[in-house]
Amino acid sequence: MVVGKLSVVVVMVLVIATISNYVSADPAMLQDVCVADLNNAVKMNGFACKANFSASDFFFAGLAMQQPANNTLGAIVTQAFVEQVPGLNTLGVSMARIDFAPGGLNQPHEHPRSSEVLFVLFGELDAGFITTANVLVTKTIKQGELFIFPRGLVHFQINNGKVPAAAIAGFGSQDPGREDIATSLFASTPPVPDNVLSKAFQISNQEVDAIKSKLAGES
Repeated sequence: MVVGKLSVVVVMVLVIATISNYVSADPAMLQDVCVADLNNAVKMNGFACKANFSASDFFFAGLAMQQPANNTLGAIVTQAFVEQVPGLNTLGVSMARIDFAPGGLNQPHEHPRSSEVLFVLFGELDAGFITTANVLVTKTIKQGELFIFPRGLVHFQINNGKVPAAAIAGFGSQDPGREDIATSLFASTPPVPDNVLSKAFQISNQEVDAIKSKLAGES
């Protein structure tokens, strides 16, 4: 099956692309494994190590199945970060799956701790990022193709086709972080003052409040 073969390829590509500690955003590990103790109250840069671990700490089946993208934006992200796979703690890698309905959008966002490799499992996506010089770099990518998003730059993917699409993302951090631009600006707690947003976007306070109202449920 084509998708099955592509799954093998994507794993190889993403592992090679993200495994090097030299380019990892996370500190280098000092022991063989340090499985995250997610219940430990001690706060640090990462997670404390569990005293005992098993194979299940290094396993996750959540990326295998297509997820329904039946939300407002028509896209859903399934993360395989350290919170879902405790064995990733200190290893400097993680993955995610994005499923798109026709017309679905993975909204403009950025990852403060990692670059991203995106591999299309099936369908077709228009992907792009914006440089700090406000240059849009965009490309249509199809099944079996990949696109790179540099660390910290705003980027997006949209399915402009009439059929579903899906992609796998690889990161050089156990927890790359994610900041959705619209949600951060218009649905933060406490809220960004209306006059800041109205001046920045050259819109009225009423328009700011209308946007905040729409995004309030997505924060």
